[in-house]
Amino acid sequence: MSDTPSASTPTTTAMLPPPPVAAVRPHATTAHGVTIEDPYHWLKDAGYPKVEDAEILDYLKAENAYFEAAMAPSATLVDTLFEEMKGRLKQDDASVPQVDGDYLYWWAFQTGGQYRLWYRRPVAGGPDELILNETAEAAGHDYFRAGTLAISPDTRLLAWSADTSGAERFTLKIRDLATGSDIETVSEVVNGGVVWSADSARIAYAEVNDNWRTFRARAHRLGDDPTAAPTLYEEPDQGFRIGLGRTQDRKYLLIGTGDNQTDEIRLVPTADFDAAPLLVSPRQVERQYSVDHAHDTLWILTNDTHVNFRIARADPATPGEWTSVIEGSDQVYLTGLTSFAKHLVIAERVEGLDQIRLRTYAGDDHRIAFPEASYTAALGSNPAFDPPLYRIGYTSMVTPVTVFDYDPATDTLETLKVQEIPSGYDASRYATERLMVPARDGASIPVSIVYPVGFPRDGSGPLFLYAYGAYGHAIPPSFSTGRLSLLDRGFAFAIAHIRGGDDLGYDWYLQGKATQRWNTFHDFVDVAKGLIAEGFAKPGRIAINGGSAGGGLMGVVANTDPDLWGAVIADVPFVDVLNTMQDDTLPLTPGEWPEWGNPITDKAAFDLIHGYSPYENVAAQAYPPMLITGGLNDPRVTYWEPAKWAARLRATRTNDALLLLKINMGAGHGGKSGRFDALREAAETYAFAINQLG
Repeated sequence: MSDTPSASTPTTTAMLPPPPVAAVRPHATTAHGVTIEDPYHWLKDAGYPKVEDAEILDYLKAENAYFEAAMAPSATLVDTLFEEMKGRLKQDDASVPQVDGDYLYWWAFQTGGQYRLWYRRPVAGGPDELILNETAEAAGHDYFRAGTLAISPDTRLLAWSADTSGAERFTLKIRDLATGSDIETVSEVVNGGVVWSADSARIAYAEVNDNWRTFRARAHRLGDDPTAAPTLYEEPDQGFRIGLGRTQDRKYLLIGTGDNQTDEIRLVPTADFDAAPLLVSPRQVERQYSVDHAHDTLWILTNDTHVNFRIARADPATPGEWTSVIEGSDQVYLTGLTSFAKHLVIAERVEGLDQIRLRTYAGDDHRIAFPEASYTAALGSNPAFDPPLYRIGYTSMVTPVTVFDYDPATDTLETLKVQEIPSGYDASRYATERLMVPARDGASIPVSIVYPVGFPRDGSGPLFLYAYGAYGHAIPPSFSTGRLSLLDRGFAFAIAHIRGGDDLGYDWYLQGKATQRWNTFHDFVDVAKGLIAEGFAKPGRIAINGGSAGGGLMGVVANTDPDLWGAVIADVPFVDVLNTMQDDTLPLTPGEWPEWGNPITDKAAFDLIHGYSPYENVAAQAYPPMLITGGLNDPRVTYWEPAKWAARLRATRTNDALLLLKINMGAGHGGKSGRFDALREAAETYAFAINQLG
């Protein structure tokens, strides 16, 4: 156990001025014969996505001032944590260069820099060339996030995009790499990847509308009026969103459209953006598929015959006629497929553990062997169609991020880079386990846990428990340098792989989706109780954390089991579920109905959501200390969700435990953008947990 000091005294409400009090204004809606009272509805600016209402802004600023006052006594601890975290980051870190055509490409940080610099160098030799300086581009902006970077096939041009507000509307520009100057601004409402035509004369991209729905794909010819760029495809369904990609052999532009459960893909030859998009197969509700191309064959990953997906092939002349290559399996969950010149590289998961399989086109296959029993592994950046080696990323709860090159000829992994921790790291000081915790309905929930050697298993130690549990998004057991600051203060850190994620296969996701959403919430509570039974904590000695949908999870379990938690940290939490899912004018709502249910048309969905939505279910009971965050420009979880929830909690609860709301006034869903600014926010989160648990 470490003797690292906490360097702080927990703040109590008795030490603070009174918190902000949001006005209560009657507002009610009725659906399916049920009237819902929403006394804080006024916190939603009528002019959204612009937020200019002075009263709303003043209230949010007052909440931020209260947050600052409450955190002031912890300033030393926050500074200490920040410096620890910063000391574990290699200041001048850089990626391993990767070959793409005639150049090597990589990124690097300068010492003290918040943002990356992007470089290239001729494979044949020559000077390094700076192609994008994010630090320079971020100057003058409170927020900066680079989006896509795409080099033209003739290597003369760079298409790049950036968001300077956090609203996830990116400005797409074209840069002449010979001069380093931007020569065109293509669009200011781009989201997602872009694809060049084979002749480097055109660029394809997807745009968002006022409701932040990626609704159309366009192809701009350089030198033409960007506002007149022809539309390649426009999606009429309000619930579907468009995304662009490219086949590994670079022969086709992929125009994908879909929601959270249904896909549809069109192909456009990169040699002819004027060709009519070729529909691979018409959408079928709850059928998902992805497509790659190699050797005049379409390679398809789909869940049409098995919940854990199968791999099929098709002739581009008859793209909807699919022949199985690898059938679906109850034991093997197929999660990704890339068709290289010599191999299909298949990402899969077996009993929740990542696997990477290489299959030749003759049908021979094998898996890459990795050195630990529990880890996370994925195909890295591999831009070439016929690479001699495959770039692989690897990590575990105790192993820093590692970059391998895999040689299929010798079946060996070459270590190219291990994440450097300048302040030092000794893996022998920490232990990790993978537990299976019983849920109340008999399911076994995987839990990844890491803790300092010597951690007491008598319930006296503090536990930090994290989960997400939605959209089929698995939370991998990966390494975190920031987490070490908790471990060194005696914490155990656990990830609950609850239903709603796809950690144990696609059916694991389905078991926590829509009508089965309560499984997600119950699993989290049952994991906490299981860890208590294993001696990792006791009630009131668990800090819990989740963001977005995981923040909604925090809201539910704070309502249902408040006595279990010593601190609740809910980041950009989706907590106003019932109201949001009934407002089809909001950016994400129509596309979210397959995930959560449509309470507008479906009374059963209304009743289900009404029964768990955190905002509606705040109760007159004691709540644990809570830290709630949001972003004013967040298009995913709008700022008023955490604001309304915090206001109702303050007005309804029966105790005065510390309740803090922090709204980033110049950022969106991901918080602040610079690497050190993000670290300071993490330091605040950890300081809050440390103070509340002692």
